[in-house]
This record gives sequence, C-alpha cells and structure tokens, in this order.
Amino acid sequence: MKRIVLGILAHVDAGKTTLSEGILYTAKTIRKLGRVDSQNAFLDTDEQERQRGITIYAKQAIINLPNSEITLIDTPGHVDLAAEMERALGVLDYAILVVSGVEGVESHTVTLWKLLRQNNIPTFIFINKMDRTGADGAGVLKSLKERFSDGIIDFTQTDTNFYDQIAMTDECAMEEFLNSNEVSETLISELIKECRVFPCLFGSALKCDGIDKLLEIMDKYVKESDDFGNFSGMVYKVGRDENGVRQAFVKISSGSIKVKDIINGEKINRIKIYNGSSYSSVNEAFKGMVCALEGTVNLQAGMYVGAKNGRFTPVIEPVLRYSVVLPEGVDTIKVYPMFCQLGEEFTELSVEWNEDYECINLRLMGEIQLEIIRKIIKERMGFWVEFDTGNIVYKETILDTVEGIGHYEPLKHYAEVHLLMEPGDRGTGLVLDTDCSEDVLDLNWQRLILTHLEEKTHRGVLTGSAITDMKITLKTGKAHTKHTEGGDFRQATYRAVRQGLMSAKSIILEPIYSFELEIPTEQLGRAMTDIKRMCGNFEITGSNGEFSVITGKVPVATMMGYHSEVLAYTKGRGVLRCVFGGYAPCHNSEEVIETFGYDPLLDDENPCGSVFCSHGAGFNVAWNEVRDYMHLESCIKPVKEYEEPVITKRLFSEEEYSLGVNEVDDIIKKAGGANVNSKKAAWKYSAGSEYTPAVHYVGTSKKGPEYILLDGYNVIYAWDELKELASENMDAARDKLLDIMCNYQAIKKAEIIVVFDAYRVKNHREEYSDYQNIHVVYTAQAETADRYIEKFAHENGRKYDVTVVTSDGQEQIIVMGQGCNLFSSREFRKEVNRLHNSNMEKYRDSNRTKSRTLLGEVIEKNIDISVVKCDNSND
Repeated sequence: MKRIVLGILAHVDAGKTTLSEGILYTAKTIRKLGRVDSQNAFLDTDEQERQRGITIYAKQAIINLPNSEITLIDTPGHVDLAAEMERALGVLDYAILVVSGVEGVESHTVTLWKLLRQNNIPTFIFINKMDRTGADGAGVLKSLKERFSDGIIDFTQTDTNFYDQIAMTDECAMEEFLNSNEVSETLISELIKECRVFPCLFGSALKCDGIDKLLEIMDKYVKESDDFGNFSGMVYKVGRDENGVRQAFVKISSGSIKVKDIINGEKINRIKIYNGSSYSSVNEAFKGMVCALEGTVNLQAGMYVGAKNGRFTPVIEPVLRYSVVLPEGVDTIKVYPMFCQLGEEFTELSVEWNEDYECINLRLMGEIQLEIIRKIIKERMGFWVEFDTGNIVYKETILDTVEGIGHYEPLKHYAEVHLLMEPGDRGTGLVLDTDCSEDVLDLNWQRLILTHLEEKTHRGVLTGSAITDMKITLKTGKAHTKHTEGGDFRQATYRAVRQGLMSAKSIILEPIYSFELEIPTEQLGRAMTDIKRMCGNFEITGSNGEFSVITGKVPVATMMGYHSEVLAYTKGRGVLRCVFGGYAPCHNSEEVIETFGYDPLLDDENPCGSVFCSHGAGFNVAWNEVRDYMHLESCIKPVKEYEEPVITKRLFSEEEYSLGVNEVDDIIKKAGGANVNSKKAAWKYSAGSEYTPAVHYVGTSKKGPEYILLDGYNVIYAWDELKELASENMDAARDKLLDIMCNYQAIKKAEIIVVFDAYRVKNHREEYSDYQNIHVVYTAQAETADRYIEKFAHENGRKYDVTVVTSDGQEQIIVMGQGCNLFSSREFRKEVNRLHNSNMEKYRDSNRTKSRTLLGEVIEKNIDISVVKCDNSND
C-alpha cells in the first residue's frame, strides 16, 4: 500500500473545496456530499470558514484507494491566506492544481504554479467547471501549455497521440514509443515524479463529473518515496484542539514515531490521526502519514525534525505591519503571551513587541486576514481589538561583497567571528553557510554561530528593516580555551553582521504586487496613466473589444486603496486582482529613509562596533576601525583607489597604544599560552594554522641570518623629527628613515627590511628594491604592511632571529606569538641612538689611541707637528 500526502491548491472560487468534497465522496470517505454554500462541507469545520464560504485552515482527510492510502490536505485559496497554503507545501508528495474552465489561468494560479515548481512537487491539473456555460477546456489546456509547460498532457485518452506527447518529454520514453507505440506505466510514473509530465483532466467538481477518472489516474501513477529507515519529518503547522492542548502536525518522511519517543529533546505524549474534525489516537505513525503530536512545546511550523535539520523557508509573506489597539483596561504586557500563541499558529503574523511605543505589532496579508484575526482574538481572549492604518514592511539588502567582523572581548570573555556577506538573487532570503576548517574553529562553535545567525531578525542600517536576499558564510573565527562562553559568540556574530552591513552598499527593498486589471476598454488610457503614476510597469495581455486586461507589477505602497478607485471610475465593472510579487528596489528610497529617521549608531540593541581588551579592561572600537584591531587574518582584502598611501590613524597616542614586552607576554598567556612549554598549541594565527605560543625577548639569538623588519609609516609617525618632516614632504621623511637605517645596518650587520603600505594604490604590485645596504618593500594593492610583516613572521619567525619594529598593539601580540623579537617604534629610536653613540664612542677611543701613538712617534723622531691635524669632528 502506497502512502501519499496530496494537497489541493487553487485560485479562490476555482472550486477547490468542492473538488475535495467530491473526491472524499467518490472515494467513499464520506457518505453525504456537502457543499460550501450550504455550510456543511466536510473539511470546512471552523465557524468562520462556513460563514465566509472560504477555507482558512489547511485540514486533512484520509482517502483509501485500491493501491494507495492518500492523506488529502485542503489548503486556503484566498490570497490573504496564502501563507497557510504555503506552509502545507513542505509536506506534499503530490498536488492537484485546480483551474477554472471558465475563468482560465488567473493571477494567483500563476503564483501557485511557481511555488509548486520551486518546491519540485509533482502536479496533477484538474480543469473544473466544465458544466458551466462558457467553459473552454481545450482553450485552457492550450493556455496552460503556453504559460506553464509543454509537459501538461491530457490524460483522459490513451491513444497514439497521447503516447507521442509523453515521448517528447524524455529520450527513454521516445525509445519505448518508437519500439512499441506506447510508453510503460512505470516510466510515465517516473516522469510524473520527476515533474516532467503533468497529467491534466477535466470535469465538474460540483457534479462529481471526472473525479473517478482523476482518482484512477492518481492511484495508477503516484509513486512512494524511498524510506531511509531513521525517523525524519517536517512540522507543517501548529494548532490547538478543542481543549486548548497544543498540537504539532508532522508529516513523516521516513521511519516511524511512537508514543513516548523523544523528538528534539521533547517526549511525545500522544499521536492523533485526523480525518476532518474527527481523529483517532494511535501508538505509532509511519512514513507517509500526517499526524498531530501532543506534548511538544518547542516544535514550530516549518521545522524539520529527526534525521533532517533546518527549516522550510516560505516565499509568501505579509507586506503590511499593523499595531494592535487594545481596549481600555487591557494590560498589553499580560496579553502579549496570548498573541505569541496565536503567532505559533499563524507564523506569518511575526508577533513583535515594540519597545519604543509599548505596543504589539502584527504583519497581515490583507483585509480578509485582518478580519479573521480580529474574530479569533475575540473568541480566545474575550475582547475586540482594532488596528492602525498599517505600514509597509520594507527590507534591506546589499549590493557588494563584504566581510563582517565581530569581536567580543570584555574581561574574561573572548570570541571573534568573520563572515563573508554576498548579495543574493531576489526572493532567496538569507542563505547561511560555513566555509571554516574545524582545525581553526571547533564544529560546535561553528554550529552555534549559524544558530545565532538564524535565531534573530537582523536589522539593516538604512531604516532598521530586516535584511534579506544575501548569503552569509562563516569564514573563520576564534575562541579562547578558557574564557569563551556561548553568549560570547552570540555577541560576536551579531556585531559581525552589523559591521558588514555598515561596510557594504545597502539598498532598501519594497514589496510589490503582481496585478491583473480587467476594465472596460474605454477606460484603458486612464488605467495606464494610473499605473505609470504609481511607478509600475504593465502590458496589455488581452482584449475582446468590450474589456481589456492589463497585467504587471507595481509597488504596494502606491497601489494601496486603488481597488476603490477602479470600482469608482469603471462604475463597478472593473476587477483588480493583486498577489504578492516579492520585493524589488524601492522607488523612493530617500523619502523612506528620511521617514524612518533611523541611526544605526544609536541602536543600542544592535551595536555595529566591537569590544576589545587592553590593559585588563574592555574598550569599544567603532565599526570602521575594527579591521585595525582584529586578531584573525581577513578573508577578503579591501580594494580602494587612492593615489597616495594613506596612513591609518590610531585611536590612541603612541604612548597609549604601544605595549611593553611584559604586557604582550601577559596577553599571550591570557590568550591560552600560559604554559609556553605545552605541546598543545593555543595561539591560532590564521585559517588552518596552529602554533605553540612562545615569548622571545629582544636579544634572543637563533641560528642563521638576523632580520629586522620595520613598519615604515608606523616608525615615521612615531619619531618626532620624521613626523615633522612628513608633514611637509613624505618622500623626504621616507628617504631620511632609509638613510638612518643604512647607517644602522653598517653597525648592526643585520638584514634590514623597511616595509611601506601601498595597499590603497590602484593596481600596485608588490615591489622589492635595495637601497644601498638595506631592503625596501612597497606592499601590493590590498595588502598592508602589517599583513606583510605577519606573513614574514609566520614563515621565518621560528627559523631565524627576526626582530619586528612596530607600535601596533595587535601586531605586537601576533609577531611575538610567532617567536619574533619586538621593538616598539619609540624604543627602537632609542636603540638606534644608543648603538650609534656606542659606535661613535668606540670610534673616538680608537682615534685617541691612534693620536697618542702618532704623537709618540713624532716626539721620538722630532717631527714638526705644526702641520699635522687630527680631525675628530666626524661624529
């Protein structure tokens, strides 16, 4: 017996619920045929559904066919309730798309088809209302083929033409057809499962005409998915029974589940199988069933459970945000949990607590859903609520690829996170990924970071709206073996997102409607003028002389209220149909930004900067300076165009910023290297590299050549005489430094390398040159002197005697962690002076000795010394 979950979808009033009723009656699940207009349809069990004549909640029924047990899910057809329909898509094995034989392909039908294709759901098509005057089955089928797929094939007759159409969809089918003039049932079933063939049938749901043929085709061709053994499933909705008990409705994709089993840390107390409003309790549910689980608190709609992780990501979402206006005497804080319960059932509501105005915000699809929610609140909470006029729900995204860096290091805490943030295609939402080696960051920390990325609605920096349509990839991160806690990575992750957004080119996205406007032809000019005024685009897709049809897209903000205008100027003859058409760049961004008045730097709940530690205390670093303080190597390099090298300004003065050797040693110990002889390394330099911490003080010797590396501009701005010269002429300051280093090298006899930033010079390549007896390096575009020195220290610090001259605090920590000696720029000036003075003293002593020897010879030989001059002025 094949167990299949089948959903029925349709544009409103296409006859979807009537078809569900006809299927249940024909399959003998129900004995009496109900009707929507009689308010006795089997699956319309809610009072509001019967009063309004529409489906509000997705509900299920069981159909037993000769070869199949089918769980039928009837979904809402009204656009305002499309989110409930989309939640059901995640659990469907197959779907029936109902199309009216009179109205044909309508605007929402196109949306439903796109959703079915995006979720790769095999689809049967039933062209309904063929008993009505004006029904044109052949014309609708032709339109479906043109607009949707050539694989939509009439399955009411199995003649040569039928098999010929099947054969055109697949090479194997073509081979079978050429050999036997037929295509096997097995192959047809496979082609339907692969969404290459879409069976189309015709009939009248109201008269149960064509339904038996539909059931026959489904029973014959549906194919059960493979069972992988281990339990897995998806929660497609959360509700409460007549006693208020919470239930999570789960479709079992593989394996089985029993009462008292544990799912996501929660024990299942009861399993129910619903059939309309009735149910039966079972001890075990199997693959292909949809069951209601009691006893869970944390299972949410869209969540995958068991062997499969993640969530089902919806496409349809509300575009209007409303504030709830409670009646006098109702405490907002007390009723907020009740609204959160409602939000579990209708996840699209996105229930929010607005701290600024101390009110509850909901997101709604439209007027119909607003009225339904008001009625539900009255029934459950005992009072009527009102809503304000509603605001557009904007979103934000980025246009360029950036690196988001977050660091959180108050005393006894530590975490650093680097995220690669890339713009995505429209409608893709947030895509989260990791590209970080476990050697760099343990897997548990990586999972925690992804959880923090997913758990929160991250706000953009233009209006504070939610971000979307981007891919965020974890590239690297760093934890401390002793001081890192889970909350540290939450802070670092949040700050990394915000820092990346501040660094990127952000834009505002606004919701748009896909519309279909049917109006009298004489009003066509007026309608086109209105659409242009509303910043929309359109095309005329149909005309029969009396009426014309315009389709297109237009911003939600500009089309609000236009439905009433259409009724007014067409005197009730015009029809406007709108469905959510996704998000697009905002047509009036500057105006929207000004209206919001959002300042990201004043948003204390979403900080953009990071927290670093210095001298045993944490201090805040602004978002645009985080890169100068970060502990890990960047995953991308900034590329900007400047003609002259630009020296990074320090947050502190030279004296404040420079760290002493003992302080650096202490920091390294705090970073995990307290035991410098430990075999297990705790200092992580960069992705994929791990080293044993070691502290080498100035004067420690190693075999091989001695290297001295200077951060050129850092030294220039630390030495007063060079800094003063640089203010007038940078070239002169560089030359002066090089001359001093030439003299120093003549005394020290070390390999001296002076490194200058050139990373902001467009198209600059790394440049090496010799200046007399020293080496000079100008870094390549997108590489700083710090990075060059770090790389040199990483490659040579443990092999040779390497001394680094810099006052960059973070640089000092890194190079000493690689076994290098260290001088701050000011300390090195003293060393240069000391060595120079010492050498001059030796020179004077030597000259004095020579003079005394020469004088002795003069006296001994009676030489006239009046013409002998001893010049000791060459200091």
